[in-house]
Amino acid sequence: METRIKELVTLLNHYAEEYYTKDAPSVSDYEYDQLYRELVTLEEAHPELVQPNSPTHRVGGTILKGFEKYQHAYPLYSLQDAFSYEELVAFDQRVRKEFPTVTYVCELKIDGLSISLSYVDGVLETGATRGDGSIGENITENLKRVRDIPLVLPEPLTLTVRGECYMPRASFDAVNLSRQENGEAEFANPRNAAAGTLRQLDTKIVAERKLATFLYQEASPTDQTSQEKVLAKLDRLGFVVNPHHKTATSIEQVWDYIQEVAAMRDQLPYDIDGVVIKVNDLAVQEELGFTVKAPKWAVAYKFPAEEKEAKLLSVDWTVGRTGVVTPTANLTPVQLAGTTVSRATLHNVDYIAEKDIRKDDTVIVYKAGDIIPAVLRVVMDKRVSEEKLEIPSHCPSCQSELLHFEDEVALRCINPRCPAQIKEGLAHFASRDAMNITGLGPAVVEKLFAKELVQDVAGIYRLTVEDLLQLEGFKEKSAQKLVDAIQASKGNSAEKLLFGLGIRHVGSKASQLLLQEFHSIPALAEAEVETIAAIDSLGMVVAESLQRYFAQEGSRLLLEELKDAGVNLEYLGQKVAADAPLSGKTVVLTGKLERLTRSEAKAKLEALGAKVTGSVSKKTDLLVAGSDAGSKLSKAQELSIEIQDEAWLESL
Repeated sequence: METRIKELVTLLNHYAEEYYTKDAPSVSDYEYDQLYRELVTLEEAHPELVQPNSPTHRVGGTILKGFEKYQHAYPLYSLQDAFSYEELVAFDQRVRKEFPTVTYVCELKIDGLSISLSYVDGVLETGATRGDGSIGENITENLKRVRDIPLVLPEPLTLTVRGECYMPRASFDAVNLSRQENGEAEFANPRNAAAGTLRQLDTKIVAERKLATFLYQEASPTDQTSQEKVLAKLDRLGFVVNPHHKTATSIEQVWDYIQEVAAMRDQLPYDIDGVVIKVNDLAVQEELGFTVKAPKWAVAYKFPAEEKEAKLLSVDWTVGRTGVVTPTANLTPVQLAGTTVSRATLHNVDYIAEKDIRKDDTVIVYKAGDIIPAVLRVVMDKRVSEEKLEIPSHCPSCQSELLHFEDEVALRCINPRCPAQIKEGLAHFASRDAMNITGLGPAVVEKLFAKELVQDVAGIYRLTVEDLLQLEGFKEKSAQKLVDAIQASKGNSAEKLLFGLGIRHVGSKASQLLLQEFHSIPALAEAEVETIAAIDSLGMVVAESLQRYFAQEGSRLLLEELKDAGVNLEYLGQKVAADAPLSGKTVVLTGKLERLTRSEAKAKLEALGAKVTGSVSKKTDLLVAGSDAGSKLSKAQELSIEIQDEAWLESL
């Protein structure tokens, strides 16, 4: 079980990087969703096995090049998905358990890019992409060229709104016709076209391509009481609000609406990939709250995937950072949701065996959301050969013998000097959640390896402008920019470095928790296993993995090299004192706060040493209750948990 969870985490993080960072996904949305749901199910059944770098902790993906980073004042959460009526019923039951008379607003799920628009005194100040939900890209000048986005509101309001920027089908056809005439590659689908347009550095191109928007959320604190009223307010302020939204008093009405939408989907002038269902009452939304990834008060129903037949031509095997060797099918090209698909994941050797996939088979390929393709099954009546697929016995990168452990589904290369693993490790080290070295992506790492300029992560800090000028595509300016980015990364807080080292089981969240406790990597390296394992939410698996890593001579030498290169090994973030007023206490927020926003209250509690959670249990030490507190207050009273108000929190 643990092995499958780890495999899913690795795979999903890789797919997320392809999707969000590289704009080059290798698998379909549907396939990603299915794997993600499998991970969620396993984590719910085995919470002790949840990995620190699990994509369930995360929202989403990383920042693209070309625009300034933008810190969202109000985080953009993704939505939990549903693929059947039964799953919608389950969502409804969870909501009605606390709020029996709840109503919903159903909205079309526009297939575009999430954007955030911030206005100050009624004037558009910043337009940004979603990014990873916390940090996006500042694309203000491009969004100013989207004609239906108001540059000035009819009222001098200061607010932040959210919505979707998309390319209408008519605009998409016109853009592709123009590209065809100019001998340029056509866009695969409207979403890709919109993404490519918003990343243009030439604002004229953005203006020419006639993007459009639908706005659906006031992200900043609102004076409205329901989602329905928020939509009306946005419309009143001059934003485009999709007219196809509907209130529903039951999940049966929601399902009826979904069927109506499915029937009219092809006639719409824009692409949609589902329906979003939200609790209408904003006070109830606030009470229900969020998981680490998604709101508990909303769900996105996704339409079923399209399926096509394709012939299996060959299989490529690639080595990942952890040594896992993954098969990818090369197929005869097929059209799925407007995209030509010629490659699809086969997951692992056990999947190949389970599906009985053989040489030259005709297979069913599927995808949803216009992205990630996967092989679903074999068309048995079209089988032409009984010959099984050749499973490699040696690593395609270093030729070391591959191992297939009994408790694992994957083939694995365990050679620590495997070039493919080292290259993947270097790319991970430079990624945004790690050392965040802009410009040092997989393609550049590949070139550095080819020229034998780096062998490990410490080698990155020995690179010079002259070294980089040896690489294809580098000029003086770009080389200097990368060297500057490398040098700047030396000043990162040490949790970035710890995560970047790629230690098994030690993800970004665990790295932060560890450095908050031990304050430096050298101190962590000397820590006792039991001391590490005692940290809340970590445990013995993480502790033993750290011990094994720091016990290696190579690890000690690497840290010395990094230190000598001037890389910071100290934690630079906020340190909570052991004697902080709420140190070690588990606190729950509920109800409507009058003076503090929910995020401000949470930040203050955490600064005071508290661990803030979303639900009341026997482990809860304190409840901070605002007005209109509901079931959480009742439960706290039943359990005789200490209850305080907003004034008490402000006084600390």
